[in-house]
Amino acid sequence: MNQDEPQVSVSPEGEAFPLPGEAEYAAENQRLAGLVATQRALGREIVVVMGVGFVGAVMAAVVADSVGEDGQPGKFVIGMQRPSTRSFWKIPMLNRGQSPVKAEDPEVDTTIARCVNDKKTLTATFSYDALTHADVVVVDVQCDYSKQALADVVQGSVEMAALEDSLKIIGEMMPPSCLVLIETTVPPGTTEYVAHPIMSKAFAQRGIQSEPLLAHSFERVMPGREYVKSIRDFWRVCAGVNPESRARVEKFLSEVLNVAEFPLTVLDRPMESETTKIVENSFRASILAFMDEWSTFAETNGVDIVKVINAIRMRPTHNNLMMPGPGIGGYCLPKDGGLGVWAYHHLMGFQQKLFKITPMAIDINDSRALHAAELVRDALRNMGTLVPNSRIVVLGAAYREDVGDTRYSGSELVVRRLAEMGADLAVHDPYVLTWWEFVKQDEYPATSAGRARFFRNQEGLKDLQVSQDLSAVLSGADAVVLCVRHAQYLELDPDWVVEACGGPVAVVDCFALLDDERIRRYIELGCEVKGLGRGHIKRIKDEVRG
Repeated sequence: MNQDEPQVSVSPEGEAFPLPGEAEYAAENQRLAGLVATQRALGREIVVVMGVGFVGAVMAAVVADSVGEDGQPGKFVIGMQRPSTRSFWKIPMLNRGQSPVKAEDPEVDTTIARCVNDKKTLTATFSYDALTHADVVVVDVQCDYSKQALADVVQGSVEMAALEDSLKIIGEMMPPSCLVLIETTVPPGTTEYVAHPIMSKAFAQRGIQSEPLLAHSFERVMPGREYVKSIRDFWRVCAGVNPESRARVEKFLSEVLNVAEFPLTVLDRPMESETTKIVENSFRASILAFMDEWSTFAETNGVDIVKVINAIRMRPTHNNLMMPGPGIGGYCLPKDGGLGVWAYHHLMGFQQKLFKITPMAIDINDSRALHAAELVRDALRNMGTLVPNSRIVVLGAAYREDVGDTRYSGSELVVRRLAEMGADLAVHDPYVLTWWEFVKQDEYPATSAGRARFFRNQEGLKDLQVSQDLSAVLSGADAVVLCVRHAQYLELDPDWVVEACGGPVAVVDCFALLDDERIRRYIELGCEVKGLGRGHIKRIKDEVRG
């Protein structure tokens, strides 16, 4: 790009927004000062939410939508996003009242629109000057874990630079009485070992004698049909670095969340809160890894793992048993255990190898998507063709059903492995407009964290487009890979799919989307069907083909 040309940030819908220049900063700072003066006259606290991604945007809306005992808004929220080409588009979209995150939950869009356009309790900005007005700063800046090798989480490191830079700026600009609440999932010890020293040094350089008010409270956000409720109407854990911080964070969360029905758990120190999140997610990852080996057992021995799981779930003590999909996606489960392992060595300074189950679970889950690609290969072979000669359509780019969140999705690894094997690939997802992990794979999610480096033959995936036209994308397919349990895919009729494809295809079910009736119908239509953990498919095939 010519350096004289203005840089732009492009939204997933393709709208370009020029990045702000020096003049825009002056005007923006003046706008913020005017808004804050008006809001303070109304008796409202000023809350700055740093980072308006999948967590920050909805957290900002929940805080802005909260009301006091008098039924009136008590908070004015400023969502703050650094003006990069990757993310700046979120600011003008939020200021229109449009959500920068897409999900099945209609409350996301309506809450943001209501707070921006009707209640006037939410705005967004690119200027760090917002921090000078804050009574509370909620930090939702990513803290990524970069794996150096696929399926080897121990050979990785935490990328804390963005979080550390943000904390330094906060410490340099915030009022001394401001509470800083870290919501980001971080390595245990981060609030006390990293954030507190950074902010204390910034205070000392400013001649401030008081101790920073610093707390941690992780979110348990679940994008999907109850996106907003997973933040507002769900249990929270919190802790502060000192008694005043603890009292302030308990008060703030009690004013913006539904603590009457979902009480807060207040712990003694932030490391306990941070460890809670890591253990919680490591436990879920371990259950899924445990089920992976039994899924493979079922697949190779004529057993349907879905029926096994459902039978076990009838026992109340085991009703949390989960069916693993094509890899374990989302921002948390694929890497959170690694944050704990890393912290043990690099923040606390222990050298002995303590962790065994936690990293093993992540490694097993990483490998599951590669097995899904093997099933695609085998299904195509049974139909007399090879992966390099085939047009393969992947249904689902998101990491879970009915959301547009692609972070660390199992589908990504399925696509990358099939591309490595030479497939001609197409993708459909009703919620994903742009799959940034491919389009910007040299820099997304970070320059050192992209998973393209684990595979060959990835350059062409930069041009991969996600279709929203299911009929069109299926035309001419040799294989259809069902990767995500989107409602649209659960309702697919086999006759319609085969007709749309133009004839029998290889159908691979990666996430128990197909019941026995649909499996049987695909086979009757001449398709080859395989599924992760679905060992009984051969029995159905034998019955159909006599």
